[in-house]
Amino acid sequence: MSSLSWLTDWFTQRDRAHVLYKRGMVCAQKHDHQAAVVFYTSALDVPEITPELTAMVLYNRGLVYVASGMAEQGAADLNAVLAMNEAGANVKKAAQQKLAKIESRTRHRV
Repeated sequence: MSSLSWLTDWFTQRDRAHVLYKRGMVCAQKHDHQAAVVFYTSALDVPEITPELTAMVLYNRGLVYVASGMAEQGAADLNAVLAMNEAGANVKKAAQQKLAKIESRTRHRV
């Protein structure tokens, strides 16, 4: 058994989603937007990801999209957070505030 197989078997599905989310956050802090999106998207693909973690991943991926100049994709993720019943109020509020900033910037450019 390779060490990679051993490591992946070590974590439960839920743990994998959390680890991928954390790796995405590290990449985002380093401004490695492409890698951050890959990790966040991989976390969302984990079958047993919790709704609360889904909301956080979508929110953070949305921020990365916006930071990398892909405001439309970012807005889609932030709107997905707002549509989630399970998303916490603080995450929804932050998503709403970021969407307002995106809209404001878009209006000023036109």
